[in-house]
This record gives sequence, C-alpha cells and structure tokens, in this order.
Amino acid sequence: KLAFTYLVDGATEGANLTYEDLDIQARSVAAMLQSTLKQGECPLLFYPPGLEFITAFCGCLYAGVVAIPAYPPRDNRSLLRLQAIAKDAGATVALTTESVMIDMDRRVAQHDTLASFQRRPTDNLSTDLARQWKQPALNSESLAFLQYTSGSTGKPKGVKVSHGNILHNQRMIKGGFGHSEKTIFASWLPLFHDMGLIGNMLQPLYLGIPCILMSSAAFIQKPFRWLHAISRYKATTSGGPNFAYQLCVEKISEADKADLDLSCWKVAFNGAEPVRAATIERFFAA
Repeated sequence: KLAFTYLVDGATEGANLTYEDLDIQARSVAAMLQSTLKQGECPLLFYPPGLEFITAFCGCLYAGVVAIPAYPPRDNRSLLRLQAIAKDAGATVALTTESVMIDMDRRVAQHDTLASFQRRPTDNLSTDLARQWKQPALNSESLAFLQYTSGSTGKPKGVKVSHGNILHNQRMIKGGFGHSEKTIFASWLPLFHDMGLIGNMLQPLYLGIPCILMSSAAFIQKPFRWLHAISRYKATTSGGPNFAYQLCVEKISEADKADLDLSCWKVAFNGAEPVRAATIERFFAA
C-alpha cells in the first residue's frame, strides 16, 4: 500500500515509498543506530526535501533514539542556530544523505560543535541490515523526539515529545479534521517543521493512507503545482500558512485554473501564522 510519493519538481513523480518499503528501510536505519548509539541518544536530522527524512525519522523511533528534526546548514545564521541546538541537546551525531554530508564538510569547518559531529548517511544503507533490528522497550512515556523553536526571537528552545504525546495529538487531528482511511494528503510543507511533521507525515502514517509531497521551493516558485497535485491525486486534506492561499490568488492564472478540479478537497487547513478572513474569501472567490 502506498505511503508517500515525492514530486521532484512539484509535478514529476520521483520516489515512492510503500508501507513495506518504509518498514524495511526504517528497520535498516534503526539497526545501524542500535549498533552505534545508546537508546535515548539524540541525533540531529539534516535532510534535503525528499523521502529520506521520513525513513530516518522512523528509523530513530524504531531504534529508541531521540530524533531532532532540523535542516541542512545553509548560511551562517542557520549554522549558529544548529550549533545552539546541538549544545542544548548534547547531540554529537547527525544523520543525513551522502550529498548533504559532503556539503556539510565544507560549511561547518569553522564551527567547532558541528565540525566535530559524527555524520552518518542513511540513504545508501543495505536493506539486509533490517534483519538485525531489535525492538526496543518503549512505552507511552518514552521520549520520541525533540522539537525546537525556530530561534528567530532568541535561542532555540526544545520541547520533549513522548510517544504518548504523538499518539494523543494524532487522535485529536483525526477527530478534529474528520479524517478516515479514505483520506488522501498533499503537501509542500517542510517535514522538519511542526505542521509538516505532525500533520503531513505522522498523520498519514497514523491513518495508514497515502501522502503526496513536494518541496516548499517547488510550491513557492509556482503555486499552481500545489493545487494541481490536489486535483491530480484527488487529495482530500491539504493546507499551509495564510501566505500560501494569498500566493495562489496572486500567481495562478485563469488559464491554469481551467485545469483544476478541487471538488475532492474536503479540509483546507490554515495555521502557523495569523489567519486572515480576507485572504480566505479571496482564495474561495478565485
């Protein structure tokens, strides 16, 4: 059964993950982690847009290690934020891809904390490792991951999220949004942010349904791609911050609108920044 599909340019199907694929790859990552880390240790996750973040995050859950969702270093400000997170969490390991690891080696040389990190790529692990996985002893109180604030108004602050927290939150989302096994997701939201992670990665997994993903850059470059994915894959739930709806109003042409059928879209959520009624009215009218 299909779990995740990634549209590499916001339109062309790239990688797919079935639930079986995800289980095997997560166990492979987990087996690697169990052989190198202690249960409860906190690796940082540095992944580009794509499906590798999902298998790594699930691998951390499978291993009983505490994931810290982040993003690959891009500039000096983001490096300082990541360094602050690493110090606060006592993290010494980063999970990433081969390509990001090469780029990181160049960028972090001047940052002592990050330069000393053990960097472990997970995108080319042998699936034979999956057989070595051992199920950890976890319960609802066990720590699942650490979620950090953006650091835009001060030092990033971490929140401890337990397995019980995740499951309770997912039950609330399912009930509040009226989701079911017939729900289909489409999203451009970054998976290392709260809305993308909790709403567009973990909720589909909780429901056991498919999710269509693209990068936030693909959406911002051409907002039509978001609505076209909803139309093409008959997605029933999708959303984002208020600016996303405004961008669609401003950038999608009348000709492009003719190619859309959004009658499948049941839940259009809006959050993470002020929600403006005028924006929603304009979007609805358009």
